[in-house]
Amino acid sequence: MTSEPAPDSGWEPDPAGVYFSDRFEVDPQTLKKYGAFDISVVTDLPLFIDPFLLFNSENDEYQALHDQIIDYLRFLKSRATGDLDPKLIDNWYRFKEVEQNWLGFTADGNRGHGLGSGFARSLHGALGSLLEIGKVVS
Repeated sequence: MTSEPAPDSGWEPDPAGVYFSDRFEVDPQTLKKYGAFDISVVTDLPLFIDPFLLFNSENDEYQALHDQIIDYLRFLKSRATGDLDPKLIDNWYRFKEVEQNWLGFTADGNRGHGLGSGFARSLHGALGSLLEIGKVVS
């Protein structure tokens, strides 16, 4: 898919192909006209869906999803005691990018970064510390 640049725009795609417009030779003004972002296709998008929006929703399905998130956090809290196999920490406490929403899109795919192993270890440790000092109740 290519588009001709507007006659007076002077735009030409950057050979480095950092942005969607460069990679697919679409004039950025064309994207703007359609209300689309000229995203970088070489890095993960700095976008996310705030799960707390589910909390405020009146939609029953979203409320059920919120309840499932809270249940999962309770599960994590219950497993945050003592030593836990690092593989379980990585599996349970690491939040990977949801590929189906394409927010992690780059020219190399849509896997994104999500919250990595460092976050998983920190969350496990923090929940364990909270349990030790008795600040978390069931």
